[in-house]
Amino acid sequence: MLPPTAHLLITGGAGFLGSHLADRWLAQGGAVTLLDDLSAGASADAVDARTGGRARLVVGSVLDEGLVGELVARTDGVAHLAAVVGVERVVREPARTLEVGTRGGQVVLAAALAHRRPVLVVSSSEVYGPESSGTYCEDDPLALVSPERARGTYAVSKLHTESLALALHRERGLPAVVARLFNTSGPRQGPASGMVLPRFVGAALAGEPLVVHGDGSQRRVFCHVLDAVDALVRLLSRQEARGGLFNVGGRDEVSMAALAELVRERLGSASQIRFCPVPKERGDPRDDTRRRVPDLARIRRAVGWEPTRDLGALVEDLAAEFRPSR
Repeated sequence: MLPPTAHLLITGGAGFLGSHLADRWLAQGGAVTLLDDLSAGASADAVDARTGGRARLVVGSVLDEGLVGELVARTDGVAHLAAVVGVERVVREPARTLEVGTRGGQVVLAAALAHRRPVLVVSSSEVYGPESSGTYCEDDPLALVSPERARGTYAVSKLHTESLALALHRERGLPAVVARLFNTSGPRQGPASGMVLPRFVGAALAGEPLVVHGDGSQRRVFCHVLDAVDALVRLLSRQEARGGLFNVGGRDEVSMAALAELVRERLGSASQIRFCPVPKERGDPRDDTRRRVPDLARIRRAVGWEPTRDLGALVEDLAAEFRPSR
């Protein structure tokens, strides 16, 4: 869909995943514009330093129709990542989560359609819902949580945007592709994000307890951010992906209890593992599925992608960033 030297607009581009995608796109010779409201804590100075001034950062909202339209018109394609991120923030700000996710998606897709720009919508495995069905395939039925529970707003907003993107592709020829990410992690994702793996690694390095929510039997796969970015670049670049919906995830299935033990062992930490109930800040425990593992056959067939980095490498890459430089 896009040549490697194209000018890419990344919404949410100052965040964890967006910053890695920007790095990769710049490294292959492309140009990058980042749109971000900096609400997740990044700073303009940090973005400029990380990219060596090669990426243009526009501080603004994905809800600003005029701004988004202007940026889309000036670039060759869009990677739409902007969202309210983190379970605790979603539970605390459900209305904001829906507004950014649904209306923000509408604004970006309308601009992409008006200017006939290819668009990649980055969605989430959360859309599959809390039901445990083994390995998730892209055409599986979905089971969203009740709107009475705030955590479900994130999944609803993601499903809305991916559905609209594919509907516009079918009805009006919008060159769109959707990626559903499963537990992407890696450098630049700090413990403050609330994500489980950086939280475990940060605690292990600090000699603090590794807190496992529930009984630790929940099972997940984790995808190294560099593998995830490789998948996103392929989906943006290959015509075969156009109009498609693809899972993007890792290959090592692990329970949360086993993950905590693996982190302790790989980092040589004496930290204890502590089990506790799911805190109320993270919503209803029923919304946390017991097993979430992706079927990757579709993306493998379409663009030849599969993850190459194992869970141990992911833990060590996170630890290398958390350790103080000497």
